[in-house]
Amino acid sequence: MTTPDAPPLDDLSRLRRMWSVLLDRGPSEVQFWFIALLVGIAAGSAAVAFRFAIIHLQTWVYGTDDVATIHTFAASLAWYWVLTIPIVGGLVVGLLLHHFTDDARVKSVAEVIEGAALYDGRVKRKQGLISSLASMITLSTGGSSGREGPVVHLAGVMSSYVARWINADGIHGRDLLGCAVAAAVSASFNAPIAGALFALEVVLRHFAVHAFAPIAIASVAGTVINRLAFGDTTEFDLSIVSILGFYQELPAFMILGLICGLVAFVLMRAIFWSDDFATNVMARLDLPRWLRPPMAGALLGLLAIFFPHIIGVGYETTSRALQGDLVLSVAVLFVVAKVAATAITMGGRMGGGVFSPALMVGALTGLAFGLVATAILPDVSGEITLYALAGMGGVAAAVLGAPISTTLIVFELTGDWQAGIAVMVTVSLSSAVASRMVDRSFFLTQLERRGVHLAAGPQAWLLGTFSVQSIMRSADAPRAAPLEDCETMVRGGTWLATNATLEAAMPIFEKTNVPFIPVAHFPPDDAPPEVWGALFQVDALKALNRALVRTAEEEHS
Repeated sequence: MTTPDAPPLDDLSRLRRMWSVLLDRGPSEVQFWFIALLVGIAAGSAAVAFRFAIIHLQTWVYGTDDVATIHTFAASLAWYWVLTIPIVGGLVVGLLLHHFTDDARVKSVAEVIEGAALYDGRVKRKQGLISSLASMITLSTGGSSGREGPVVHLAGVMSSYVARWINADGIHGRDLLGCAVAAAVSASFNAPIAGALFALEVVLRHFAVHAFAPIAIASVAGTVINRLAFGDTTEFDLSIVSILGFYQELPAFMILGLICGLVAFVLMRAIFWSDDFATNVMARLDLPRWLRPPMAGALLGLLAIFFPHIIGVGYETTSRALQGDLVLSVAVLFVVAKVAATAITMGGRMGGGVFSPALMVGALTGLAFGLVATAILPDVSGEITLYALAGMGGVAAAVLGAPISTTLIVFELTGDWQAGIAVMVTVSLSSAVASRMVDRSFFLTQLERRGVHLAAGPQAWLLGTFSVQSIMRSADAPRAAPLEDCETMVRGGTWLATNATLEAAMPIFEKTNVPFIPVAHFPPDDAPPEVWGALFQVDALKALNRALVRTAEEEHS
């Protein structure tokens, strides 16, 4: 007997069947849009909470009431506080990463891109949460990086939980990841258009129509969360209207684009060099890995004593550059100091992102160039603030490898839509220059340095997703390779390990032109190798072709 308030039994059965269908077959299009909305609200709320956490922790650590002017306030602190705070923050970060991650490395946007390409839109959840906490501590205690990287990865962690919960397939898993990233970026910067395009351009790396609607819904949800928390305001306020002088001024922005591409390359190479240098020092001195962040914190503290503008995301200095409130020598000096500080922070594996530092370096670079350009040709020049705005977009686009979304996010951060021509010219040339010097972007170069080849496209990275065991013909299969031939090839040195992928197999096929390669297992003792089977070239090519077809279908659906 049921109570009057209890739903009928057939309604409960219908709900169970609907949930079962959702788990077994995946959500329908309308259902997925609703899920995208919920993911957008959750990811946007997490991004806003992350920002509030940094504000409150930074307020408590430095003892200031307004973190928007943290650089000015830090200049008035005693030098030993400026030195000590990053060291303590680095120590906490080092211990966190040492005990709760496998490689003592903070996860960021690169791992999200890797998850989208190789792991059906999933990222490591536990390590992602620890990375977000470490980045929050770093940004609150003097680290010179940005908050967008940890926020993007935190969004990826949340989407991974949802994807696992609803048993999402690869396409829905990647779309969920794009929704979460779009909402997080939109909520961080009050930039709904750029948030959606960032997810498509940088994370998913395609503009499939089926992904646009849910990502747009999530991005709008993230923006609403931001505006409920902070109001409908832009991140930066341009006090002077930036108007292009005339078309003869465009060549100056072309030159600025080339310079921004070179500056972006220097910033990226400085980070990679710093990481390699720190790794070599730690290995040679046999230091524990938890000591790396506090050592970087000590260097940051020393630098911050003389250049307090390097502390945190740097929006105070970026705003001053966009308002033209710095002289040439100071702008150039600040660029050098910020590049060094960002390299120390990232090389010390303290956490954070590169977008905010790229914005600051770009704005300072553009301002310095504008001061020179307008002094040389004052009669055909517009405002120097326009050069700072274009430079900000130029360096950031080249670092992120995202000219479209960066162009739009610069507009949305400043609210200045009249400078479109100048910014687009600068961004296009800076991206073209920097992409030739690195593997397309900072994130893809990070992955390339770890042996993950995503920059070359699906035809390259798809090979690494197929294990030879999943494609090979076992030794007892009906059309197996002759055992004697396999043993002869193994003795001759032509064989594949049991844990190998097609990435290792295809070059052997290309070099030897053999129809198959034996797959062998070598016991730990001196026992002879065991032939488990053979990988046929025709089977490998069929598997790769099917994967390429699926990828093309997803990207053009």
